[in-house]
Amino acid sequence: MKRYGWMTAVAASLAAHAAWAANISVTDAWARATMPGQPVSGAYMQIQSDADARLLGVSSTVVPRVEVHEMSMDGGVMRMREVKAIDLPKGKTVSLQPGGFHIMLMNLKKPIAAGDVIPLTLTVESGGKRQTVEVKAEARAMGGAGMQHPSH
Repeated sequence: MKRYGWMTAVAASLAAHAAWAANISVTDAWARATMPGQPVSGAYMQIQSDADARLLGVSSTVVPRVEVHEMSMDGGVMRMREVKAIDLPKGKTVSLQPGGFHIMLMNLKKPIAAGDVIPLTLTVESGGKRQTVEVKAEARAMGGAGMQHPSH
């Protein structure tokens, strides 16, 4: 009987941990450097979760307005729109990249120079619980690696 009590306690502990928060991994986080006077930029990254989760939003201490956007074809025209959440399926890498899902950095007070580091806070929900993930996106110059962007 004692063995079953111990197994139940371990199972409950593991279930509580799983319900508390997903393990979120963010790699290759970067932002697009801007020209003087340019009020917007984009940030991109690869996100993976060990449980089904959703990216609900992003904020930054150095960018006044941050939104999650999606670019998609609509009647032969590439359109961009804000989205309220992005699904993060368990074990799958979700790419935030030019021409797809991405993070818009808006109302910039000063240009973002190549090499600048933009702090981002991702808000993720999993199992009914919210958590934040701190990310540092290094700015890359226009025309640098990873800067491919479809014309629209």
